[in-house]
Amino acid sequence: MTATTRETVLANLRAALPESSPLPELPTSGPWQTFEDPFVRFCEVLDSVGGTCCRVKSLSDAHQQLLSIDEWNSAKVRVSAVNGVGDPTVDLNSIDDPHDLENVDYAVLHGHFGVAENGAIWVTDDTVKYRVLYFIPQRLVIVMPSQIVHNMHEAYGRITIGEHAFAGFISGPSKTADIEQSLVIGAHGARSLIVFAVDDLA
Repeated sequence: MTATTRETVLANLRAALPESSPLPELPTSGPWQTFEDPFVRFCEVLDSVGGTCCRVKSLSDAHQQLLSIDEWNSAKVRVSAVNGVGDPTVDLNSIDDPHDLENVDYAVLHGHFGVAENGAIWVTDDTVKYRVLYFIPQRLVIVMPSQIVHNMHEAYGRITIGEHAFAGFISGPSKTADIEQSLVIGAHGARSLIVFAVDDLA
């Protein structure tokens, strides 16, 4: 393509562009979306995206609930970064290379709080030796306080950007519908997500 032809094509494209529309004005101070019962809403949204939330009084209760799950008991490679929850088959302190975690069937990890509007949980890398564990296990359990904020605006008010090398929000098991418009669970991450919301983490 010559320079003249290129300029002609680009000029024709610019001439065919639709008229620009002004960006919408977004509120900077609310009011934001709120819910009568943020915890109930969190559970509903998490369920709608394929996850499960179970509220428990203590870590001991979370442990007992986990031991009643058949998939946990049948999993060959289990890890837990939450003291007192689960009976892992692998000691994370003995792992020197995160690639050795490629076959983890079940992982129990920490979360900090949940968001009612989208069922997301805030997670950070300071609670686990290898952050890949949030993404590579076949099944994922997140243990967090039963603290739920209404919306993402409140969520961002609780976190400090740049405080962690890695941090993010997780909601539901991995899923995609790109292939023949058929929903596939666990295509590029955990096949299931269970959240234990603990009233007393002391």
